[in-house]
Amino acid sequence: MGAIELSIFSSRIESLCDEMGAVLQRAAFSPNIKDRLDFSCAVFDTQGQLCAQAAHIPVHLGSMAYAMQDIVGLFDWQSGDMVAFNDPYLGGTHLPDVTLVCPVHVNEELIGFVANRAHHADIGSDTPGSMPLATHLEQEGIIISPIKIMRDGKTSCEFDEIMYALQNTIESTGDFNAQMSANQRGSKRLSSIVKEMGVQQYKAALVHLNAYGDRLMEQLLTTIPDGYYDFSDLMDGDGLGAENVQIKLNLALQDGMVVADFKGTANQVEGNINCPLSVVAAAVYYVFRCLLPVNTPACFGVYRRIEIKAPRGSLVNAIKPAAVAAGNVETSTRLVDVVMGALAKAVPQRMTAASHGSMNNVAMGARASSGSWNYYETIGGGMGAGAENAGLSAVQTHMTNTLNTPIESLEMHYPLRVSRYQIRRGSGGLGKQQGGEGLLREMVFLQAAQVTLLSERREHQPWGLNGGADAASGENLLNGKRVAAKVSLQVNAGDRLTIKTPGGGGYGV
Repeated sequence: MGAIELSIFSSRIESLCDEMGAVLQRAAFSPNIKDRLDFSCAVFDTQGQLCAQAAHIPVHLGSMAYAMQDIVGLFDWQSGDMVAFNDPYLGGTHLPDVTLVCPVHVNEELIGFVANRAHHADIGSDTPGSMPLATHLEQEGIIISPIKIMRDGKTSCEFDEIMYALQNTIESTGDFNAQMSANQRGSKRLSSIVKEMGVQQYKAALVHLNAYGDRLMEQLLTTIPDGYYDFSDLMDGDGLGAENVQIKLNLALQDGMVVADFKGTANQVEGNINCPLSVVAAAVYYVFRCLLPVNTPACFGVYRRIEIKAPRGSLVNAIKPAAVAAGNVETSTRLVDVVMGALAKAVPQRMTAASHGSMNNVAMGARASSGSWNYYETIGGGMGAGAENAGLSAVQTHMTNTLNTPIESLEMHYPLRVSRYQIRRGSGGLGKQQGGEGLLREMVFLQAAQVTLLSERREHQPWGLNGGADAASGENLLNGKRVAAKVSLQVNAGDRLTIKTPGGGGYGV
């Protein structure tokens, strides 16, 4: 297959993922999906290897790329099937992220899968927002091991059971239906492409695409000196007593291969900052993907040269039933810092300082006879500066690629009022290139509610690089008084919650 043909083929299946995302966004009910865009879409081959993805959320897509091969062998896939799962130890990330997988058949032959993953603010936890300070997985919501929620194009009794277990049935049903519709659109589009090309030509094109991705990664690795590079960083804590939790990486680059070994990382903790190995893979894949050319195809071949190792029972390879709700959001973000820190020892001019290092998670809601509500969002911060550029201010970085919830949408859907939303001046690290500034977001509660905060970089500042200064750490306040980085709070009408997010580290002197 020629270069132009391959480029067109790659663009066609990537645009299919974009179209799936458009359907999901427009059909969803919850602000978390339709406004914040907390979802991802991808295409896989019959072995569960990644073929294409949209430019959605790295922690979703990288983990799916790592774990889908274990999922596809579990079922006898028939046309009209749809499988759902969220179990972090069976292909998921954390319970709010529910993945739907749909097989694609052409002339009764299975030719691949389309899938999407979306974050549900209600996944059955007793804590509104379904991001609790949990100690066991079961406390974080309902666990969906891979099951068929659709057979022959019709929803199954298993789907009804899931909906029955959730608090906001109307919103949840709408979001699940949106995910189903996105997969059905993706299946239709992929089937059309394959029919036009022919099954054998389609399979041959995937072989060429993966080979091309592998060549690009091989070429990238020739530009990074072979060697052994280590780096470590600390999580503030798990909110339940564990503090200064270490993540350690030994990164080996040798003969066109990468081994990311997390030996020396702390053991899993009681709180929910643990994560499965699929989340670790997502972070490592993401950093190397950032070094590749912009037009690199999002296929499994890109990652063939990367091997991930982590001690079983460690923070980054937890054993069930360890709680993992914050591992997907907070630990994944710190993993990016660790990988970038190690690579900065090899190619400092191509790395940036640490970004704000937290998704600054806010989950809230209420259980009331007049109606329950669940809300979840992540808040941006400062991006780390690089050799050629200052860091961006007030942005989501690295493992999240979501948007803020527009104030109009937030105030329309929930008993909240946003009283302040502004750039946090002076929070970026100084240097030849200055780090980006964080954010200040302040909300006033119009009704009593329960709030859970899962945040990081409140104790350990985002580090500068090559002599650049560290950024300011973050701060959480309730009615002007500081509260912990990870905490569950009961608030009353009139209470004021203020989140000050960290900036990004500076670069150079």
